[in-house]
Amino acid sequence: MSEDEMLAWDESVFRDEHVFEIDYTPERFRHRESQMESLKYAMRPAVRGSRPLNAKIEGPPGTGKTTAVRKLFGELAAQGGVRTATVNCQVNATRYAVFSQLFRAMFDYEPPASGVSFKKLFGQITEKLADEDETLVVALDEVNYLFYEGEASDTLYSLLRAHEDQGGARVGVVVISSDLDLEVIGELDGRVQSVFRPEEVYFPVYDATEIADILGDRVERGFHDDVVAAPVLDRVVEFTTETGDLRVGIDLLHRAGLNAEVRGSRTVTREDVDDAYDTSKYVHLSRSLRGLTDSERDLLRVLTDYDGERAGDVYDAFHEATGLGYTRYSEIINKLDELDLIEAAYADVDGRGRSRSLSLSYDPEAVTERLE
Repeated sequence: MSEDEMLAWDESVFRDEHVFEIDYTPERFRHRESQMESLKYAMRPAVRGSRPLNAKIEGPPGTGKTTAVRKLFGELAAQGGVRTATVNCQVNATRYAVFSQLFRAMFDYEPPASGVSFKKLFGQITEKLADEDETLVVALDEVNYLFYEGEASDTLYSLLRAHEDQGGARVGVVVISSDLDLEVIGELDGRVQSVFRPEEVYFPVYDATEIADILGDRVERGFHDDVVAAPVLDRVVEFTTETGDLRVGIDLLHRAGLNAEVRGSRTVTREDVDDAYDTSKYVHLSRSLRGLTDSERDLLRVLTDYDGERAGDVYDAFHEATGLGYTRYSEIINKLDELDLIEAAYADVDGRGRSRSLSLSYDPEAVTERLE
């Protein structure tokens, strides 16, 4: 590498590194025009001072669902009279935790950690809405986690009945789910189904052309000119298309840029991309692990040694490590299976009927590395 091709110590290949962060909202939100129109249609009554329609957003990971809501909420907030709040249910997986986040959004400070009943918390939120004559639109991101914990029906029921608790409280709900096997409406209690009739908006996987357009925009905004050549971007698009998850491509561009900087290079090479892919392909795994409890992580640790073994044999090792009983063990298996972190497959065992075998969905070494 010639001296002209090398970065000075205070130089960077990045024009704006924030472009590759998970919370970045692009100015140009490509290939989701019809979805945005559907969401705006549902929210239009809120701008007129009425309760908006509810909405259900579904689609595989990395298809723009959360970004769409951020764009939508940004536009709503600019209208006045509408307050928005997004709750990450992966880390707030109970009704009380959800409403604690809503309290923070309404009052700009945290509610007391203990000693406040849900009824009082709920009442303060609805009273403030009524007093200020505002409409609250709540997005429950990763709502599937509320279902995994059995908290979805109670949470939605409270939100949808807010106007009954406090006259004048107007609340709309947007639920976002990445679990395509979850029947969001069918899994709710009948009392919730009767009032939760959402507009349904589906976000399909991006195709290769769409991925190239979106990542091309990120390259243009995030890197200096001529850092990422067309063949290198093609390589990133190829990897991203294989996974179907746009977040993989965005993370891959970022890590490849960092690899180039480690080498002191002004340009990103295919080798930088290939090396980065070993980490970026586990974006979904890393995100899923962050929301797990200690006992759920413990089961994954056990499975790194008992991958593919029968559930009964795995339980013996899990119980020895945690002291937890079989009922909780079974609940954890179901949740990890729903998250696609493990595969729980039934098989016939000679003389023992049907038994489940448990297998990790990822390479055991990759799981172990990310659990540390």
